[in-house]
Amino acid sequence: MIEAHGLGKVYDDLKLGPRVALDHLSFRADPGEVFGLLGPNGAGKTTALRILATLLKPTAGYARINGFDCATQPELVRHQIGYISASTAMYDRMTAWEMVEYFGRLHHIPREVLRDRMERLFNRLSMNEIRHVLGGKMSTGMKQKVAIARAMVHDPPVLIFDEATNGLDVLVARSLLDTVRDLRDQGKCIIFSSHIMREVERLCTRIAIMHRGRILAEGSLQELHAEHDHEDFEDVFLDLIGREEVRLAAAIPSHQESAG
Repeated sequence: MIEAHGLGKVYDDLKLGPRVALDHLSFRADPGEVFGLLGPNGAGKTTALRILATLLKPTAGYARINGFDCATQPELVRHQIGYISASTAMYDRMTAWEMVEYFGRLHHIPREVLRDRMERLFNRLSMNEIRHVLGGKMSTGMKQKVAIARAMVHDPPVLIFDEATNGLDVLVARSLLDTVRDLRDQGKCIIFSSHIMREVERLCTRIAIMHRGRILAEGSLQELHAEHDHEDFEDVFLDLIGREEVRLAAAIPSHQESAG
């Protein structure tokens, strides 16, 4: 289970001053659910997920995964999660098999258990044909498969997909989405970040629409359609983003007047 409450993140910019990346972000995701974070580039999705993955610390609020605090118990959290992003960095001189095995050993999985688990993963993800391919010779799609396998090798209950289909061709992207559905059906708790509306529509149990570090709306696809009175989800998204931009534009002059 994933729980975020009042998450804030402020970056210090020497030229522009403090920049708010997250503004009191709260959400929850449960086992057997795909919770979608949808928003344009710069909405704060990756910042939120990096906090969940213990790669960043929040400046306000907290995040917990299966009861463990992401800021104060990072080692325990890392055993609970698998993190997959579009940045599929590989060791050029290691094969697909060697890389997944290496991550399994980092999690102290017994050798025989690890070997059996890897065989199942390579079969499930159709990776046997790249078992002996070196990282330096892999295509983007091959690298993404390895990234998924190494994130799943310790069988974590929570999986985080951060813009994971970026740069993938249609067939590989579809295969990844099918994998996410299978994991959901196995009872995994999944958070899926994307700026591609159709992916989120087809995949997610619940959706949070983000913009400039805030959640503008949250619910199932049906609930969002009904609440915002649009039949097309793209219209829901654009209407929410448009209203928020108008609100922010109206707030700037009033802030400047009060400051003067």
